Amino acid sequence: MAGDRVSRQPKALVPALVSGLVSGLSLALAGSTAGWLVPPAGADQGDMVNPIEARPPGLVVLWERAGRGGQEAVGVFAVSKDPNDPEVRQIKVWLELPNSLRVRKESIRCSLSQPMRMSSNGREFILRELNPGGTITSANRLDHQIWWAACYPEQAGKDPARLAGLARKLGYSGHLVEREQVLPGNTR
Repeated sequence: MAGDRVSRQPKALVPALVSGLVSGLSLALAGSTAGWLVPPAGADQGDMVNPIEARPPGLVVLWERAGRGGQEAVGVFAVSKDPNDPEVRQIKVWLELPNSLRVRKESIRCSLSQPMRMSSNGREFILRELNPGGTITSANRLDHQIWWAACYPEQAGKDPARLAGLARKLGYSGHLVEREQVLPGNTR
């Protein structure tokens, strides 16, 4: 089905593109793929910190719900343009659970021909080619929310399914094939 993830199987990409993306992603994600950027006050003494109270200024919450034991949320903050590539944004993704919090640094490609979210789970690099203006499902909704927040911050927090018309006005075809490629990450 167009717009859904095709598979987790690697696909053939132009070798130079993959090499460039992986090296750029390695630099962008090195050292801060997970964990606190700055521990909240009291964390060094072992005090429990309420993740809601630790939210950074400028955080845009994209997804939030009541979960077991408290709130769960995903948000973005600290969006910046990559100095080496005007189509790439650096972004911090806030992953909040009632008793856990992770902040991941990610790269987002905003290009018309290859929109992409480049992430890491700490063990692997994850490259997700996106289709702005295409079908939005539960499998790709969060990827698109993060992509819109990075590439078009004024659309942050809006339902990406309602942004198809805007995507086409911006020049995205809405007919790209969404794919995911998982690559080996840092083995240390």
